[in-house]
Amino acid sequence: MIKKLIRKLFGQDRADADNLADEDPSDSPHEEDNAAAERVENPPPRGAPAGASGSASAASSARSRRKPARAGSAAKGEGARDPNLPVIIASDIHGIDPTLISRNAIRVTEGLQQAGFRAFIVGGAVRDLLLGIAPKDFDVATDATPEQVQRLFRRARIIGRRFQIVHVQFGQEIIETSTFRALVDPPAAAAAPAHAPESDADGDTDASAPAAPAAPPRRLRRDELDRRTHAVDASGRVLRDNVWGEQHEDATRRDFTINAMYYDPATQTVLDYHNGMADVRARLLRMIGDPVTRFREDPVRMLRVVRFAAKLGFEIDDATRAPITSLADLINNVPAARLFDEMLKLLLSGHALACLQRLRKEGLHHGLLPLLDVVLEQPHGERFITLALNKTDARVMAGKPVSPGFLFATLLWHDVQQRWQQYEANGELPVPALHRAMDDVLDMQTEKLAIHKRFSADMREIWGLQMRLERRSGRSALKLIEHQRFRAGYDFLLLRSESGELDESVATWWTEFINGDAAAREALLTQGGKDRTPRKRRRRGGGARNRKAGDGMEGGTPAGNREVKDVSPNGTHED
Repeated sequence: MIKKLIRKLFGQDRADADNLADEDPSDSPHEEDNAAAERVENPPPRGAPAGASGSASAASSARSRRKPARAGSAAKGEGARDPNLPVIIASDIHGIDPTLISRNAIRVTEGLQQAGFRAFIVGGAVRDLLLGIAPKDFDVATDATPEQVQRLFRRARIIGRRFQIVHVQFGQEIIETSTFRALVDPPAAAAAPAHAPESDADGDTDASAPAAPAAPPRRLRRDELDRRTHAVDASGRVLRDNVWGEQHEDATRRDFTINAMYYDPATQTVLDYHNGMADVRARLLRMIGDPVTRFREDPVRMLRVVRFAAKLGFEIDDATRAPITSLADLINNVPAARLFDEMLKLLLSGHALACLQRLRKEGLHHGLLPLLDVVLEQPHGERFITLALNKTDARVMAGKPVSPGFLFATLLWHDVQQRWQQYEANGELPVPALHRAMDDVLDMQTEKLAIHKRFSADMREIWGLQMRLERRSGRSALKLIEHQRFRAGYDFLLLRSESGELDESVATWWTEFINGDAAAREALLTQGGKDRTPRKRRRRGGGARNRKAGDGMEGGTPAGNREVKDVSPNGTHED
């Protein structure tokens, strides 16, 4: 009671003095040394909003007597460990192979450290290194602001409005460099009341009651922030976040424990704030913080957890999986362009089939590829897509290029085919019916996924070539093999044949034609002409002169006797 009265009369500083007076005198000589060491190890963030440095220094002084835990002590009381202090894992324990690390990533961390900043390789690169996998790209996290990073490197530019990061470019390699971000209070509806110890009638705390867990560090409130640096929508999705903070806050802001570890190439140590190393060894995907709140902040995390689980062969933590089904509709709030990028990562991960199966298992596939939902319920359509995704995975694992246009053409082909047949049954000519079917499918799909125009152009050409490849008509086959998208169209034809959709003789004929010499091709052309169904002879007269443009693939020329002039850039499916 006396201490409470002193706090009211003289303020918190006097109360702190009383607390220090009650402590063991043997600890006091080391207070200033530990505080100084803490300030050196954790300097205040540069470029943080007003008031952030003061709160950071206060938190730093409160932690001055505690040192980062070593890996040897991590096993003791992991659940009670302070999340503000990392476990430092030495190289002989984590076993990261330095030869797998990009030299350019090391150049970025060294450049920042030599300028007086803290810098670490972070995220998926550290996770892959711990698994013995060579990362495809490297991210760096630092306490330097984007402007400070940009001034240190010649080829660096700030990108992003929602989350500002710096692209530091070395030739063809780009090192993404981000600034430590601060914690921000979750929306009031998602905030849970803190547990407090029980008190008696006089207001004194009951010493026998179990002690409450350590209070988390104070988060900046939303009303303290400039809306130009932080903004959320009504569903809780973070629209913008450029508020800089401390490293432990940045770790807590990350999505999964396995992605919240920091590797320092200079000391070859890993800083682990949330038991990520233990989860990597247990092959477990666990969300940091409350999963409902984190999924609301960024619904794409639901797709990421599926992709990581399929790609790495990890199990999803029960608490992380539980809210996914009920929150799946939040995917509709994500911009279509961002959904397309995430789906592209998923399909080109080398585990596309496993990812799609996981999406269906978690109920996330509905709405992402709306036209795919119906196809997967049909045995023939599912067989075709399964074959396509297996071949795509094999190409990715072999290091061969994969065209996104080809991949999406396979996923949406059966819906195009169904609409094409429907329009033909209604009396439309084959080519106009095909183009109308393609337009309908692409228009419906782009409402959910903003498929890039260059990819949709590839899809149209691949679909359009199928009719010409099936005909094998006369000398046009010689021109057709010179078409820029012929290889993609031929590979697509092979998929259709292998899945049982198309007669194998068509695919065999084209394979022999491609590999044959001039004499073999001449014989095949003669054979192909005999195999074709005789065309009905059109009567001469005004009807032939007044044919509508579009009756053939281009203009009035029959599809089998002309070469397509449209050429789409990029995205070939060739080896």
